[in-house]
Amino acid sequence: MAKTSVSKYYEGIGRRKTSTARVRVFEGASASSVNLKPVEEYFALKTLVGKTMRPFVVTDQIGKLYFTAKVTGGGINGQADAVKLGVARALVKMDPLLKTVLRKEDLLIRDPRMVERKKYHHIKARKKPQFSKR
Repeated sequence: MAKTSVSKYYEGIGRRKTSTARVRVFEGASASSVNLKPVEEYFALKTLVGKTMRPFVVTDQIGKLYFTAKVTGGGINGQADAVKLGVARALVKMDPLLKTVLRKEDLLIRDPRMVERKKYHHIKARKKPQFSKR
């Protein structure tokens, strides 16, 4: 039996709206991936790629670390925010001294905005039916 060497990783969970990302940060200079695709391919927009790499830029870890992420739910923008939060939380687990730097850049704050639930007797969350006078 051959031994497979599994490098140590740090895991962080990020959420935004209905998106959830499980992020693992590894040491090394490999390419980061989301759902087994390169980040640049998964997030086609450069702004979203920049958003996911922001924790590495702020902590000056580009080229030293990379991540793999599994993302479910939501849209592409919410998924990018979820990955960003997951990367930041994993970096804090890796080095607690980075917490102050990441907090100053607002990278450890979860955006609490969610879709409001639909109420009964309403058409949507707040829209009510129109009654006509006859």
